[in-house]
Amino acid sequence: MIELYHNDMSVCAQKVRFALGEKMLDWKSHHLNLRAGEQQKPEYLKLNPNAVVPTLVDSGRVIIESTVINEYIDDAYPEPRLRSADAGARARMRLWTKQLDEGVHVATRIISNAIAFRHQKLALGPEALKMLHNRIPDPKKREESWENITKGIESRFFVDAVRRFDRLLDDMEHCLAEESWLAGNEFSLADIGYAPYIRRLQDLQLQFLWDKRLHICGWLERVAQRPGYQQAFDDWPNEAYASLMKEKGGEAQSRIRAILAASEANSKTA
Repeated sequence: MIELYHNDMSVCAQKVRFALGEKMLDWKSHHLNLRAGEQQKPEYLKLNPNAVVPTLVDSGRVIIESTVINEYIDDAYPEPRLRSADAGARARMRLWTKQLDEGVHVATRIISNAIAFRHQKLALGPEALKMLHNRIPDPKKREESWENITKGIESRFFVDAVRRFDRLLDDMEHCLAEESWLAGNEFSLADIGYAPYIRRLQDLQLQFLWDKRLHICGWLERVAQRPGYQQAFDDWPNEAYASLMKEKGGEAQSRIRAILAASEANSKTA
């Protein structure tokens, strides 16, 4: 039996649900309320000491880290395959998924918290907020989270996060101008991996970032037609999160446009 410990709006959980949906696998859901700190309970920490979601349990075998989980799913349940048989295309796929773990995910966390989720956490009150933060195992992540929640889009981390996504979208547009999918002409774990991150930008009303990147628009349309898309996103709606992201994302647009305009001006004078 496959069991998944996950959260409806977690981008990492979304990409694992996407892979499970592509494989048409049945799984048992353990939905964790992250705002209530359920990921920090001792029984869950025994499965995942990092206190994050998702965690996959397959017949007693525990797998953590969403990129690793998705590769495990493709190894354990090889049909339909989500990695090309071509070694070059597989290497390209891994270069894309490597980026997620080495910067893109952090940038998404910063943008999401600084724009929208900070308001949920601030509503907990000062003492509860401090208690929740003190339980975050990674001190760097704890410091970054506190800054983003208390200072929002004026956080010292926010500008670099916006710029990171701007570079990413340039890279995606260049790649998709040549081929249908990120790692070539076959849909792969790379496309599954990036779908939740671009969907998060949409939820935050930041679609203007690809107004002139038309190949990303086409890719998004193709991704939305995949069999795993509904299980990743539509089957797990959260209206409270969606409305908050829509409202606060709209309010942050002018700040993000200013950051990008300044970056463009600096590049022209460099």
